[in-house]
Amino acid sequence: MKIDLTDTTASKINKALVEGRRAIGTPAVGMVLTMVIVTDEENAYDAIKAAEEASHEHPSRTLVVIKRHARQRDRTNSRLDAEVRVGSEAGAGETVVLRTYGEVSDHAGSVVLPLLLPDAPVVVWWPVDAPEAPAKDSLGALAQRRITDLYAVDNPLRVLDTRARTYAPGDTDLAWTRLTPWRSMLAAALDQARVKVTSAAVEAEADNPSAELLARWLEARLHVKVDRVVSEGPVVTAVRLGTETGEIVIDRPEGPLATLTLPGQPPRTLALKVRPTSELIAEELRRLDADEMYAVALTGEAPKENA
Repeated sequence: MKIDLTDTTASKINKALVEGRRAIGTPAVGMVLTMVIVTDEENAYDAIKAAEEASHEHPSRTLVVIKRHARQRDRTNSRLDAEVRVGSEAGAGETVVLRTYGEVSDHAGSVVLPLLLPDAPVVVWWPVDAPEAPAKDSLGALAQRRITDLYAVDNPLRVLDTRARTYAPGDTDLAWTRLTPWRSMLAAALDQARVKVTSAAVEAEADNPSAELLARWLEARLHVKVDRVVSEGPVVTAVRLGTETGEIVIDRPEGPLATLTLPGQPPRTLALKVRPTSELIAEELRRLDADEMYAVALTGEAPKENA
Protein backbone atom coordinates (compact mmCIF):
# COMPACT_ATOMS: atom_id res chain seq x y z
CA MET A 1 0.00 0.00 0.00
CA LYS A 2 1.29 3.47 -0.92
CA ILE A 3 0.14 6.84 0.38
CA ASP A 4 1.43 10.00 -1.32
CA LEU A 5 1.63 13.24 0.67
CA THR A 6 2.52 16.62 -0.84
CA ASP A 7 3.72 19.63 1.15
CA THR A 8 3.29 17.65 4.33
CA THR A 9 4.53 17.49 7.93
CA ALA A 10 5.94 14.82 10.24
CA SER A 11 2.65 14.55 12.14
CA LYS A 12 0.72 13.88 8.93
CA ILE A 13 3.27 11.24 7.93
CA ASN A 14 2.93 9.49 11.29
CA LYS A 15 -0.85 9.56 10.89
CA ALA A 16 -0.54 8.04 7.40
CA LEU A 17 1.64 5.24 8.80
CA VAL A 18 -0.99 4.37 11.40
CA GLU A 19 -3.77 4.47 8.80
CA GLY A 20 -1.76 2.33 6.41
CA ARG A 21 -1.09 -0.35 9.02
CA ARG A 22 -4.75 -0.44 9.97
CA ALA A 23 -5.82 -0.67 6.33
CA ILE A 24 -3.76 -3.81 5.76
CA GLY A 25 -4.70 -5.31 9.11
CA THR A 26 -1.38 -5.03 10.93
CA PRO A 27 -1.76 -2.32 13.59
CA ALA A 28 0.94 -3.73 15.85
CA VAL A 29 4.48 -2.43 15.36
CA GLY A 30 7.10 -5.22 15.46
CA MET A 31 10.08 -3.33 14.09
CA VAL A 32 13.45 -3.43 15.87
CA LEU A 33 15.18 -0.31 14.53
CA THR A 34 14.95 2.77 12.34
CA MET A 35 17.12 2.89 9.25
CA VAL A 36 17.70 6.30 7.68
CA ILE A 37 18.99 6.28 4.11
CA VAL A 38 20.39 9.57 2.80
CA THR A 39 20.70 9.43 -0.98
CA ASP A 40 19.78 11.04 -4.30
CA GLU A 41 17.14 10.17 -6.86
CA GLU A 42 19.59 8.24 -9.03
CA ASN A 43 20.58 5.81 -6.29
CA ALA A 44 17.35 5.74 -4.29
CA TYR A 45 15.78 2.72 -6.00
CA ASP A 46 18.76 0.39 -5.42
CA ALA A 47 19.20 1.59 -1.83
CA ILE A 48 15.52 1.07 -0.98
CA LYS A 49 15.55 -2.37 -2.58
CA ALA A 50 18.62 -3.40 -0.55
CA ALA A 51 17.07 -2.09 2.68
CA GLU A 52 13.80 -3.91 2.02
CA GLU A 53 15.63 -7.19 1.44
CA ALA A 54 17.65 -6.68 4.63
CA SER A 55 14.41 -5.95 6.53
CA HIS A 56 13.37 -9.61 6.24
CA GLU A 57 16.13 -10.31 8.76
CA HIS A 58 15.80 -6.99 10.62
CA PRO A 59 12.24 -5.59 10.46
CA SER A 60 12.66 -1.83 10.45
CA ARG A 61 11.16 1.53 9.66
CA THR A 62 13.12 2.85 6.71
CA LEU A 63 13.25 6.62 6.22
CA VAL A 64 14.70 7.61 2.86
CA VAL A 65 15.87 11.23 2.70
CA ILE A 66 16.24 12.63 -0.81
CA LYS A 67 17.35 16.25 -0.89
CA ARG A 68 16.01 18.17 -3.87
CA HIS A 69 17.18 21.63 -4.91
CA ALA A 70 19.35 21.85 -1.81
CA ARG A 71 20.92 25.12 -2.98
CA GLN A 72 17.60 26.83 -3.42
CA ARG A 73 17.13 29.49 -0.74
CA ASP A 74 13.72 30.72 -1.87
CA ARG A 75 11.39 30.06 1.06
CA THR A 76 8.41 29.73 -1.27
CA ASN A 77 10.00 26.58 -2.70
CA SER A 78 10.66 24.98 0.70
CA ARG A 79 8.48 21.95 1.34
CA LEU A 80 8.41 18.30 2.30
CA ASP A 81 6.82 15.59 0.15
CA ALA A 82 6.47 12.01 1.35
CA GLU A 83 5.58 8.57 0.04
CA VAL A 84 4.45 6.14 2.74
CA ARG A 85 4.78 2.42 1.96
CA VAL A 86 3.44 -0.39 4.14
CA GLY A 87 2.72 -4.08 3.65
CA SER A 88 4.15 -5.81 0.58
CA GLU A 89 5.45 -2.48 -0.73
CA ALA A 90 7.92 -2.19 2.14
CA GLY A 91 9.49 -5.60 2.79
CA ALA A 92 9.09 -6.75 6.38
CA GLY A 93 8.76 -3.24 7.79
CA GLU A 94 7.57 0.11 6.54
CA THR A 95 9.19 2.71 4.31
CA VAL A 96 8.80 6.47 4.09
CA VAL A 97 10.43 8.28 1.18
CA LEU A 98 11.03 11.92 2.14
CA ARG A 99 11.80 14.50 -0.54
CA THR A 100 12.96 17.79 0.90
CA TYR A 101 12.97 21.03 -1.10
CA GLY A 102 14.70 24.35 -0.46
CA GLU A 103 15.56 25.25 3.12
CA VAL A 104 13.94 22.09 4.45
CA SER A 105 16.93 20.21 3.04
CA ASP A 106 19.18 22.06 5.47
CA HIS A 107 17.21 20.73 8.44
CA ALA A 108 16.84 17.06 7.56
CA GLY A 109 17.58 16.06 11.15
CA SER A 110 14.55 17.98 12.39
CA VAL A 111 12.39 16.34 9.71
CA VAL A 112 13.52 12.82 10.60
CA LEU A 113 13.54 13.11 14.40
CA PRO A 114 9.73 12.89 14.93
CA LEU A 115 9.56 9.85 12.63
CA LEU A 116 12.05 7.68 14.54
CA LEU A 117 10.69 4.62 16.29
CA PRO A 118 10.61 5.28 20.04
CA ASP A 119 13.19 3.45 22.17
CA ALA A 120 14.73 1.75 19.13
CA PRO A 121 18.27 1.98 17.69
CA VAL A 122 18.90 4.26 14.72
CA VAL A 123 21.18 3.42 11.78
CA VAL A 124 22.08 5.96 9.10
CA TRP A 125 23.36 4.81 5.71
CA TRP A 126 24.80 7.03 2.99
CA PRO A 127 25.01 4.97 -0.26
CA VAL A 128 26.68 7.99 -1.90
CA ASP A 129 27.87 11.47 -0.92
CA ALA A 130 28.60 10.76 2.74
CA PRO A 131 29.79 13.66 4.93
CA GLU A 132 33.47 13.91 5.88
CA ALA A 133 32.61 13.39 9.56
CA PRO A 134 29.48 11.21 9.70
CA ALA A 135 29.14 11.46 13.50
CA LYS A 136 28.98 15.27 13.30
CA ASP A 137 26.31 15.31 10.59
CA SER A 138 22.82 16.33 11.78
CA LEU A 139 21.45 12.91 10.80
CA GLY A 140 24.52 10.94 11.81
CA ALA A 141 24.31 12.43 15.31
CA LEU A 142 20.96 10.66 15.78
CA ALA A 143 22.42 7.22 15.10
CA GLN A 144 24.15 4.46 17.02
CA ARG A 145 25.55 3.14 13.73
CA ARG A 146 26.67 5.13 10.66
CA ILE A 147 27.33 3.29 7.38
CA THR A 148 29.26 4.76 4.45
CA ASP A 149 30.68 3.22 1.28
CA LEU A 150 34.14 4.04 -0.05
CA TYR A 151 33.26 2.30 -3.32
CA ALA A 152 30.97 5.25 -4.12
CA VAL A 153 33.66 7.98 -4.08
CA ASP A 154 36.08 9.14 -6.77
CA ASN A 155 39.25 8.98 -4.69
CA PRO A 156 38.62 6.23 -2.10
CA LEU A 157 42.11 6.14 -0.58
CA ARG A 158 42.11 9.88 0.09
CA VAL A 159 38.62 9.68 1.62
CA LEU A 160 39.73 6.66 3.67
CA ASP A 161 42.42 8.79 5.31
CA THR A 162 39.82 11.48 6.02
CA ARG A 163 37.56 8.89 7.65
CA ALA A 164 40.47 7.76 9.81
CA ARG A 165 40.90 11.32 11.11
CA THR A 166 37.18 11.83 11.76
CA TYR A 167 36.37 8.34 13.06
CA ALA A 168 33.90 8.04 15.93
CA PRO A 169 32.64 4.82 17.59
CA GLY A 170 29.68 3.60 15.56
CA ASP A 171 31.19 4.48 12.16
CA THR A 172 31.64 1.69 9.64
CA ASP A 173 31.99 1.28 5.89
CA LEU A 174 30.75 -1.31 3.40
CA ALA A 175 34.27 -1.57 1.99
CA TRP A 176 35.14 -3.15 5.36
CA THR A 177 32.00 -5.31 5.46
CA ARG A 178 32.92 -6.81 2.08
CA LEU A 179 36.05 -8.23 3.74
CA THR A 180 34.26 -10.40 6.32
CA PRO A 181 34.64 -13.68 4.34
CA TRP A 182 38.31 -12.88 3.63
CA ARG A 183 39.04 -12.16 7.30
CA SER A 184 37.20 -15.30 8.44
CA MET A 185 39.15 -17.50 6.03
CA LEU A 186 42.48 -15.94 6.94
CA ALA A 187 41.80 -16.41 10.64
CA ALA A 188 40.81 -20.06 10.06
CA ALA A 189 43.92 -20.66 7.93
CA LEU A 190 46.22 -19.24 10.61
CA ASP A 191 44.51 -21.37 13.26
CA GLN A 192 45.27 -24.46 11.17
CA ALA A 193 48.83 -23.56 10.23
CA ARG A 194 49.86 -22.21 13.65
CA VAL A 195 53.01 -20.59 12.31
CA LYS A 196 54.49 -17.12 12.61
CA VAL A 197 53.85 -14.85 9.63
CA THR A 198 57.01 -13.11 8.44
CA SER A 199 55.71 -11.30 5.36
CA ALA A 200 52.41 -10.50 3.70
CA ALA A 201 50.93 -9.15 0.48
CA VAL A 202 47.44 -8.13 -0.65
CA GLU A 203 46.71 -8.25 -4.37
CA ALA A 204 43.88 -6.15 -5.78
CA GLU A 205 42.88 -3.69 -8.46
CA ALA A 206 44.43 -0.25 -8.12
CA ASP A 207 43.07 2.08 -5.40
CA ASN A 208 40.71 -0.54 -4.01
CA PRO A 209 39.58 0.61 -0.53
CA SER A 210 38.82 -2.91 0.73
CA ALA A 211 42.36 -4.00 -0.14
CA GLU A 212 43.84 -1.03 1.73
CA LEU A 213 41.70 -1.73 4.81
CA LEU A 214 42.68 -5.40 4.69
CA ALA A 215 46.38 -4.53 4.41
CA ARG A 216 46.18 -2.13 7.36
CA TRP A 217 44.31 -4.70 9.44
CA LEU A 218 46.91 -7.40 8.70
CA GLU A 219 49.76 -5.03 9.57
CA ALA A 220 48.17 -4.21 12.91
CA ARG A 221 47.31 -7.80 13.80
CA LEU A 222 50.39 -9.61 12.45
CA HIS A 223 52.99 -6.87 13.04
CA VAL A 224 54.51 -7.25 9.59
CA LYS A 225 54.72 -4.93 6.62
CA VAL A 226 52.06 -5.77 4.04
CA ASP A 227 52.89 -5.18 0.38
CA ARG A 228 50.15 -3.78 -1.87
CA VAL A 229 50.31 -5.53 -5.24
CA VAL A 230 48.21 -4.24 -8.15
CA SER A 231 46.34 -6.95 -10.07
CA GLU A 232 43.74 -6.87 -12.81
CA GLY A 233 40.96 -7.39 -10.27
CA PRO A 234 38.10 -7.46 -9.80
CA VAL A 235 38.43 -6.09 -6.25
CA VAL A 236 40.69 -8.18 -3.93
CA THR A 237 42.15 -11.13 -5.82
CA ALA A 238 44.66 -12.69 -3.41
CA VAL A 239 46.30 -12.58 0.01
CA ARG A 240 49.72 -14.15 0.56
CA LEU A 241 51.21 -14.73 4.00
CA GLY A 242 54.84 -15.81 4.13
CA THR A 243 55.99 -18.20 6.87
CA GLU A 244 59.13 -20.23 7.59
CA THR A 245 57.42 -23.36 6.25
CA GLY A 246 55.92 -21.80 3.09
CA GLU A 247 53.16 -19.49 1.93
CA ILE A 248 49.55 -19.35 3.09
CA VAL A 249 47.60 -18.18 0.06
CA ILE A 250 43.97 -17.34 -0.63
CA ASP A 251 43.65 -16.75 -4.35
CA ARG A 252 40.46 -15.58 -6.09
CA PRO A 253 41.39 -14.30 -9.56
CA GLU A 254 37.74 -14.17 -10.69
CA GLY A 255 34.33 -15.69 -10.04
CA PRO A 256 32.82 -16.90 -6.74
CA LEU A 257 35.45 -19.56 -5.93
CA ALA A 258 38.81 -19.17 -4.23
CA THR A 259 41.74 -21.53 -3.64
CA LEU A 260 43.26 -21.89 -0.17
CA THR A 261 46.82 -23.20 -0.01
CA LEU A 262 48.54 -24.11 3.26
CA PRO A 263 52.14 -25.30 3.62
CA GLY A 264 52.37 -29.08 3.21
CA GLN A 265 48.68 -29.48 2.37
CA PRO A 266 46.83 -29.88 -0.93
CA PRO A 267 44.91 -26.83 -2.23
CA ARG A 268 41.25 -26.48 -1.27
CA THR A 269 38.43 -24.78 -3.12
CA LEU A 270 36.35 -22.34 -1.07
CA ALA A 271 33.25 -20.25 -1.79
CA LEU A 272 34.17 -16.56 -1.77
CA LYS A 273 31.57 -14.69 -3.78
CA VAL A 274 31.09 -10.96 -4.09
CA ARG A 275 28.03 -10.32 -1.92
CA PRO A 276 25.13 -8.03 -2.87
CA THR A 277 24.52 -4.80 -0.97
CA SER A 278 21.47 -6.24 0.82
CA GLU A 279 23.65 -8.91 2.47
CA LEU A 280 26.20 -6.30 3.51
CA ILE A 281 23.52 -4.12 5.11
CA ALA A 282 21.97 -7.13 6.86
CA GLU A 283 25.37 -8.01 8.33
CA GLU A 284 25.90 -4.47 9.61
CA LEU A 285 22.50 -4.48 11.31
CA ARG A 286 23.38 -7.60 13.32
CA ARG A 287 25.58 -5.55 15.62
CA LEU A 288 25.01 -1.95 16.64
CA ASP A 289 27.97 -1.46 18.97
CA ALA A 290 31.27 0.04 17.92
CA ASP A 291 33.31 -2.05 15.49
CA GLU A 292 36.78 -1.98 17.03
CA MET A 293 38.36 -3.94 14.19
CA TYR A 294 37.15 -1.36 11.67
CA ALA A 295 38.88 1.29 13.77
CA VAL A 296 42.03 -0.84 13.71
CA ALA A 297 41.81 -1.14 9.92
CA LEU A 298 41.29 2.61 9.52
CA THR A 299 44.19 3.68 11.72
CA GLY A 300 46.47 0.69 11.18
CA GLU A 301 47.00 0.50 14.95
CA ALA A 302 46.22 -2.43 17.23
CA PRO A 303 43.52 -1.76 19.87
CA LYS A 304 44.75 -0.74 23.29
CA GLU A 305 44.53 -3.48 25.89
CA ASN A 306 42.26 -2.80 28.85
CA ALA A 307 44.12 -2.05 32.01
